[in-house]
Amino acid sequence: MNIPQYSIERFLNIQAASSPTFSPDGHYLAFLTNITGLSQVWQVPITGGWPTRLTFTQESVRGVWYSPVSHELIFSQDSGGNERTQLFHLQGVGVAAEHGLTDGWDYRDLSRSPEAIHLFGAWRRDGKWVCFAANRLKPDRFDIYIQGAAPNTEPTLVQTGPGGYYVPVSFSPDGRSVLVSRPESNYNQDLYLLDLSTKQARHLTPHQGHAQYESPRFSPDGKFIYCVSTHGGRDLLALARIELSTGKLEYIHESPHEIEAVEVALRGPWLAWLENHDGRSVLVCAHRENLTKRFSPHLPLGTISQLEFSPDGSKLAFVFNGPRYNPDIWLLDLNTQQAKQLTFSSRAGIPFSTLVEPELVRYKSFDGLTIPAWYYAPRDVESKRLPPVIVYPHGGPESQTRPEFSALFQYFLQAGYGILAPNFRGSSGYGLHYMNLDNVTKRLDAVKDVIWGVYWLRDQKKADPRRIAIYGGSYGGFIVLACVTRYPELFAAGISVVGIANFVTFLENTGPYRRAHREAEYGNLREHRTFLEEISPIRHVDKIQCPMMIIHGANDPRVPIGEAEQIVAALRRRNIPVEYLRYEDEGHGLAKLKNRLDAYPKMVNFLDKYVKAK
Repeated sequence: MNIPQYSIERFLNIQAASSPTFSPDGHYLAFLTNITGLSQVWQVPITGGWPTRLTFTQESVRGVWYSPVSHELIFSQDSGGNERTQLFHLQGVGVAAEHGLTDGWDYRDLSRSPEAIHLFGAWRRDGKWVCFAANRLKPDRFDIYIQGAAPNTEPTLVQTGPGGYYVPVSFSPDGRSVLVSRPESNYNQDLYLLDLSTKQARHLTPHQGHAQYESPRFSPDGKFIYCVSTHGGRDLLALARIELSTGKLEYIHESPHEIEAVEVALRGPWLAWLENHDGRSVLVCAHRENLTKRFSPHLPLGTISQLEFSPDGSKLAFVFNGPRYNPDIWLLDLNTQQAKQLTFSSRAGIPFSTLVEPELVRYKSFDGLTIPAWYYAPRDVESKRLPPVIVYPHGGPESQTRPEFSALFQYFLQAGYGILAPNFRGSSGYGLHYMNLDNVTKRLDAVKDVIWGVYWLRDQKKADPRRIAIYGGSYGGFIVLACVTRYPELFAAGISVVGIANFVTFLENTGPYRRAHREAEYGNLREHRTFLEEISPIRHVDKIQCPMMIIHGANDPRVPIGEAEQIVAALRRRNIPVEYLRYEDEGHGLAKLKNRLDAYPKMVNFLDKYVKAK
């Protein structure tokens, strides 16, 4: 049977849904979807049916949050990928009979401060106030604000932040305080309770060394804060709760796997958490007062994110994302313990049966460390040759390649490419020790992990050694550039998307609010300048032998466009084939469908020319 081949344009038109948020009556879910090519706010009845579009903006919406009491929402949006997110108030206009649902929608700019970044926290339970963080006063510092949701209100500064990220999570149930998170790095955080009347912050998580306190949530009565933590020197994140009256943190559930998120129902007995089983998500729902009363719904291979309980606590919405399932909103009935898909984002007519799932593999690196990786075998294999393979190092660096949907992966798999996606040292999901193995002066050990994955492909006869490419974005773009400069003989081509070419200029020019956070991972220019200069790919650009493609957004605040310009200029001086794609209306990645439809076919042609055709 001949399986049809589909164009890259078809794959790029596969859609996704995310960010579920319940209406206050629990009858509807608002969410984001890119049906139009830009992420916009839509709404669907929880019983299913045709969704209604609520926003009609010219930029992608980044987040959406329903009021707890009325049919109004807050959504966030930036301009051209610059990440200077503004908050908008979206309100129903006119009233329909059923459930008080409005029959029209309009929005206004709540922030009115386009030069600043606004990070939404939460609605207060009475729906009269919202809290958010913004760097309005200093670009390297986020401060905490509250603002009325009514028209023409002005924000009130309630506390100046200590510098860097300082982000509200939620109001306390009584509305008198705001829970605030301060992530100094990805492996060291703190929680504070900010009293709105005194404007004093109580430190909830004093600790020695490094500790994580992620996904904090109030108990319904406000007596506890649930979170996942490594407090006390733990390696793996476990489920904990902090008693506010005493400040005592106790672990209430531990697992041989990392627990990566927790959510608490405001009504009813339920809480839910997610476990990371080698990248695959396992959802656990349990009674708060008796965690042994729990269940896990059966779901396909994939990941779960963005947990959201219904107002009455009877249902749990989440985003499911698997290699064969483009991201969609699912709904779990906690009484029947059955999960069903609520949104059905288009697969552009591509049959489910043609999509490929990966295999979890492990290989030894240069020092004997075991590296987990996802290996995707090509769907169609040339009979007389080993296949071409694309090595994909993820970004982050504290991130993880997981069994999720990738339109680009699936296109290449049907075109006869294999893919190896290693979770090299420094990846999240395997504990604090593993995540910190690449810090500062150990940076190139992660590069070696990727190279030993190439050796594994060769030794296992999974790839034609002459037809191996490497492709990655952001920190993964740095890995690409480091690999082709330090091990140039191994690669037929390289693609770096918004990648770091020069750690010195990157740290000098990245967004000031991010600098301290990134220095905790990469090192700082006061102490480590010589080392950072030495490991920067731009320093070794004369070693590159293979053709390169460089893709970057001109508005990127994280890895500024100068990183791409440096590497492209250096390659052109040496007459190394380089294709440079610069997008004036993009930031850290390609968010707009029109740009993806331009860039990715060119990427396909580039790899077919320099890799597959060899």
